[in-house]
Amino acid sequence: MGLWSFVKDSGKKLFGGGEEEPQVEALQKEIADLGLDASGVEISVEGDTVRLEGAAASDELKEKIILAVGNVEGVGAVDDQTTGGGGEPVFHTVAKGDTLWAIAEKTLGKGSRYAEIFEANRPMLSHPDKIYPGQMLRIPQD
Repeated sequence: MGLWSFVKDSGKKLFGGGEEEPQVEALQKEIADLGLDASGVEISVEGDTVRLEGAAASDELKEKIILAVGNVEGVGAVDDQTTGGGGEPVFHTVAKGDTLWAIAEKTLGKGSRYAEIFEANRPMLSHPDKIYPGQMLRIPQD
C-alpha cells in the first residue's frame, strides 16, 4: 500500500480528444492489452490520481498494474490501497541518459543484471533500449 508519484506529462498516450483526466475504461483496456490479470483489483480515478483497491493475484502482478496505469500520460499518482502482499515494491524513475545497464549498476550492484530489470517490467517494456525519462520501472528484489 502506498502513494506512488509519476511524471504526469510523460508516458503512454491513452487519452485523446482533449480529455484531461485519466479515464477508468482506457486504463482497464491498457491493463488488458498488456495481458495483465487485474481481476480482484478495482480502479477509480480522482483528478490525476488513480486509486487501486481490492487484491491482486500476486505482488508481482500488483506492481505491474501500478506501473501500467502510472506510466500513462495524465496520471500524476497511483494510490495503492490493495490488500495483502509482502514488502514495499522497489521502483526506479528513469532519468535522462539512463540505460537499463546503468540502472542495474545503481540498484542491483551489477550492470550485467539489466536483463532482470527488463524481465521484471515485461510486458510494459518491449525492448531493453526503449525506456524514457520519467518512466517508472520495477526493480526485482532477491
